[in-house]
Amino acid sequence: MANPLARAQYLLSAHVPRQLPPDGGFEVAFAGRSNAGKSSALNALCQQNALARVSKTPGRTQQLVYFELPQHEGRYLVDLPGYGYAKVPQDLRAHWQAFLDTYFRTRLALRGLVVVMDIRHPLKDYDRHMLGYAVERGLPAHALLTKADKLSRGAVASAVQAVKRDLGKSYGDTVGVQAFSGESKLGVDQAREVICGWLEIAPD
Repeated sequence: MANPLARAQYLLSAHVPRQLPPDGGFEVAFAGRSNAGKSSALNALCQQNALARVSKTPGRTQQLVYFELPQHEGRYLVDLPGYGYAKVPQDLRAHWQAFLDTYFRTRLALRGLVVVMDIRHPLKDYDRHMLGYAVERGLPAHALLTKADKLSRGAVASAVQAVKRDLGKSYGDTVGVQAFSGESKLGVDQAREVICGWLEIAPD
């Protein structure tokens, strides 16, 4: 079966709200702390090696980066700035806080949020903060527990259950949870199905 995300391509980067594309269509946002493996996850989902830059310096994404799906007009994947490192200056962090706040409150095209977390260190403050944005807006969210290839199968299952229990207490069943590995491709098809469902695109 063909991958509807495989032809994703870079469209633009927005540092301030007025640089965003027109607020129409459907978009799915991806959030994750600087070292959670967000770029690798995006690359795996789109079957491309360098769609999202995998940087040796975590936290390189300093803008909202839009990727368009050219064969599906008005469908976008949005890479949100990943921070969580002390090197990010306070004023830049404040700028992003305000920008993301506005984006989540007002962006009508936003149909869902994927929060990427390292399965060995899930549910940090940043992760909970981003999930809170989605839940407040009534948007579906999906937690990708990445780097699952680093753990045994039993440890992966335990970690997924622990995160499900924790999120269930906070948010009920509004947040999906799954194990994921860009390296071994574990969970890639499952995650892609969730995202394509939110974008309302069928497999090609």
